[in-house]
Amino acid sequence: MPFIEKLLDRADVEWKALGEVCGFKNGFAFKSSRFKEEGLPIIRITNIDGRNVDLSDVKYFDPEDYTRGNPLNYSIVKGDVLIAMSGATTGKIGYYDLSETAYLNQRVGKFEPNEGILNNRFLYHFLLTKADFIYVLAGGGAQPNLSSNKLKAQLQIPIPCPNDPERSLQIQQEIVRILDTFTELTAELTAELTARQKQYAYYRERLLSFETTNDTKGTNVVWKALGDKSIGEFTRGGGLQKKDFTESGVGCIHYGQVYTHYGTYTYETKSFVSEEFAKKARMAKHGDLIIATTSENDEDLCKAVAWLGDEDIAVSSDACFYTHTLNPKYVAYYFQTEQFHKQKRPFITGAKVRRVNADNLAKIKIPVPSPEEQARIVSILDKFDTLTTSISEGLPREIELREKQYEYYRDLLLSFPNTDHERHERHEN
Repeated sequence: MPFIEKLLDRADVEWKALGEVCGFKNGFAFKSSRFKEEGLPIIRITNIDGRNVDLSDVKYFDPEDYTRGNPLNYSIVKGDVLIAMSGATTGKIGYYDLSETAYLNQRVGKFEPNEGILNNRFLYHFLLTKADFIYVLAGGGAQPNLSSNKLKAQLQIPIPCPNDPERSLQIQQEIVRILDTFTELTAELTAELTARQKQYAYYRERLLSFETTNDTKGTNVVWKALGDKSIGEFTRGGGLQKKDFTESGVGCIHYGQVYTHYGTYTYETKSFVSEEFAKKARMAKHGDLIIATTSENDEDLCKAVAWLGDEDIAVSSDACFYTHTLNPKYVAYYFQTEQFHKQKRPFITGAKVRRVNADNLAKIKIPVPSPEEQARIVSILDKFDTLTTSISEGLPREIELREKQYEYYRDLLLSFPNTDHERHERHEN
């Protein structure tokens, strides 16, 4: 017998339209021209991340700027469940978990469940299973736009024991308790990962920021331009495009993959080209650094991956590779530091598409300690890198497993039968 059947213990389940058990409130039409850098926080569709409310890019307002309408009537408090109503985020849900009161912008909706019938947190978990349905309901496509009236009429909510509200809420609360156990564990792991990432960044900056010609242990450190002939040279990538990929053959790295697929270093490539194509391609060797010289944002620009495989690989245009005499991982880690990015910024060109050419990269300076010191620094940073970025081990893997576990039990606990026939059929099986 399915778990949900045991929990219900033969109780009825009635599917009700959202509007029957839950009110709904749309946001206020705040004017972007009146956004402030401080004041009362505004929750926009970009703040709804599909699970929570992200305030990393929040805007503010001053109530005195509005003489028509009252934006203070559109407040949200801790525990409110929100939904994005238009654009690319349509259908995404956000749970507001902060103690500070905030205010809804237009095209963000707030659910107002009837507390005597529907548990707010139960509604939240259930809505997470309906993102695809809601997106289609909004029209899908490039410019979806969700109608609150259509949402209230067509989204169906399962209500266990509809004739016994007390027991119904007990069942809902038990489901919430189980699912919240998983979300709390994921939140704890994510918080730990964030702390480790900050720790990683701190030690990376400390280990790779040599302020004098000698470090604290007296090790000689020389600052050299990356293009100094004594340590390395840059080679621009060739005409490799995605259409040139093959199922197998000679390994290759396309510039876009550097910041979407690879980490600090790799021993194998995601893609391949034919041996015939490789004969005319520009090839990187073991130890070379593959660098994306084109990006849509400055942060990803010049992201680099050290190639540690044994075979030569093809490199695309809009990328270059750096052949050098240094520890490959040491150079790759240095490309992640603020010291490197500070030197990179003056060389960035372009508006929508941002670029740094190989000639300017060659002018950036790098601290060059002894090979032994480079290896020591790499061994320390490798431990942090594995813990914070590895998908097969470390915290990201643990978080991924907990997410899958949550989704499994969420689907199991919220798979209520939608007809009496289906419920009895499941019971018999």
